[in-house]
Amino acid sequence: MAQGSDLPNDMLLEMQRRMLRIRLFDERASKMVKRGYIPGTVHTSIGQEAQVVGACMALKKGDHITGNHRSHGHPIGMGTPLDPLMAELVGKGTGVCKGKGGSLHLADYSVGSLGESGITGSSIPIAVGAGLSAQVLGEDRVAMCFFGDGAANQGVLYESLNLASAWKLPVIFLCENNHYALSTPAHTVTGGRIVDRAAGFGLPGVRVENGQEVMDVFEAVSEAASRARKGDGPTLVEVMTYRFREHSEGLRINNDYRDADEKESWTSRDPIVLHRKWLVEQGIATESEMGAIQTEIEEEVDACETFAKESPDPETSVAFEDLYTEDYELEDVF
Repeated sequence: MAQGSDLPNDMLLEMQRRMLRIRLFDERASKMVKRGYIPGTVHTSIGQEAQVVGACMALKKGDHITGNHRSHGHPIGMGTPLDPLMAELVGKGTGVCKGKGGSLHLADYSVGSLGESGITGSSIPIAVGAGLSAQVLGEDRVAMCFFGDGAANQGVLYESLNLASAWKLPVIFLCENNHYALSTPAHTVTGGRIVDRAAGFGLPGVRVENGQEVMDVFEAVSEAASRARKGDGPTLVEVMTYRFREHSEGLRINNDYRDADEKESWTSRDPIVLHRKWLVEQGIATESEMGAIQTEIEEEVDACETFAKESPDPETSVAFEDLYTEDYELEDVF
């Protein structure tokens, strides 16, 4: 990380707040799954907070993002309040998608989150469509898609990279390389570096080697966003990071597929601890102020759990709303 920063102090502190929101929100969601409040499972971003927040805060209001199966953190990184987000995970009518999306398919248009999907790589072309829309309408908007190292080997990525490059669309392709697609080590199924694939489509590739430093990610994505806004087209950004928890909560795998030294190397670089230390060293905040921020976010998370539990279930009458087609009676068809 650079020793100084031209960013205002309130923005640097907001980075810490958003990383803490993601960490504490995901920790609480994990507990709620185990207690039976959230159906199915959740995929947490614990350990990857710097990569999420650094990328999201490099964008502007009006920009768009698309996510993947591990995407609670992305809308939080864009500024989504925790109450409706937790309500969505629980399946309540007050959720960001009225309880219809759940953990794997949530969206929040109010902060530019166009949605996520459990289908690997499926949200990548949606970001390309958002970029095309901005270009056609002449709007100063950038679209960024988040995808993992597993999705990097999906053909849809290369179709998307090709089209975005050929048409110079304002798109940022951000690979969250946490080294594992579920339990499959990336190096066993991926030839070469993912970032180097950008050259084949005539666009720049940037690799953030230490994705645990929020400012490193912010600087890389800011440069890619600036390039896109100037009409210079897309950028492929690969961020090296690590998830501290299992692929999904409750997943039981009999053997530990991650090397102990590797885990220690990454978990010793906790992004929240690193940024907190930097803020104090730079004189931006005191340890006491950092503790106050921690307490503030803990209270937000407590409140969002209460909000979710007390919120009403969706009414059955809204089941056919928000679809691509109108509800119809069978006799209207036959």
